[in-house]
Amino acid sequence: MKLRWIASYGPAFVLAITLLALWELYVRAGLISATTLPMPTAIAQALFANWDIISVHTLQTLFETVIGLSVAILLGAGLAVLLDLSAWVRRAVYPLLVTSQTIPMVALAPLLVLWFGFDLGPKIIVVALYCFFPIAVACADGLMSTDPDLLKLLQSMRASRWEMLWLVRLPGAMPAFFSGLRIAATYSVTGAIFGEYVAAYQGLGIYMETSYNAHAVVLVFAAIVVTAVLSLLLFGFVSLIERIALPWQQEAQARFRLK
Repeated sequence: MKLRWIASYGPAFVLAITLLALWELYVRAGLISATTLPMPTAIAQALFANWDIISVHTLQTLFETVIGLSVAILLGAGLAVLLDLSAWVRRAVYPLLVTSQTIPMVALAPLLVLWFGFDLGPKIIVVALYCFFPIAVACADGLMSTDPDLLKLLQSMRASRWEMLWLVRLPGAMPAFFSGLRIAATYSVTGAIFGEYVAAYQGLGIYMETSYNAHAVVLVFAAIVVTAVLSLLLFGFVSLIERIALPWQQEAQARFRLK
């Protein structure tokens, strides 16, 4: 197990350490000002020294992220099922779903603040909009890719459409659903921070903005590090849930690697 973990993540770890070391040496050599690009060690020191303040903003951003991602899961999965059950709804809604992604969030976010105020609502909506599309599309594609032989078998047993959905289509769509959810999880923290940039009293987004305005670039980088860690943790949490919910999928992937 340890050898497999080292083989999977060892190269990425070595590359990350190498890049950080080169970054540190580049700044220490005086090739760029430390106030413009702080050294990794300075960022780590600033992160630990200001963790009591950063942690408060981190919890606020995480709260917005979790709620927004949960809303996106409910809406995305629900719409995917609706698109699968009705061909007419799919032809009518799917083009609009794709078109919605062409609307720039930088233009929509201020309107959300105008409509819903400075409370939690606009941030949750922004996160949900960031995460909704990959979940809905991945889940819809997974439902459409159901093995037709299994559907014919259930039809021969006089199963209803809801029984086929519950027994075959939804379980078969779970790998695609989790693929979309992993993508959405990486977007979710970014969505929350963007919403905080537009209007917020607390959160990593507003912390970055105030730090930048105070010319404390090292604190901006410290908040960026926390943002990256949150995204990785959410990605890992989704992957863990997938391993628990779909053990057969992991076994199939393990057999594929051994070939």
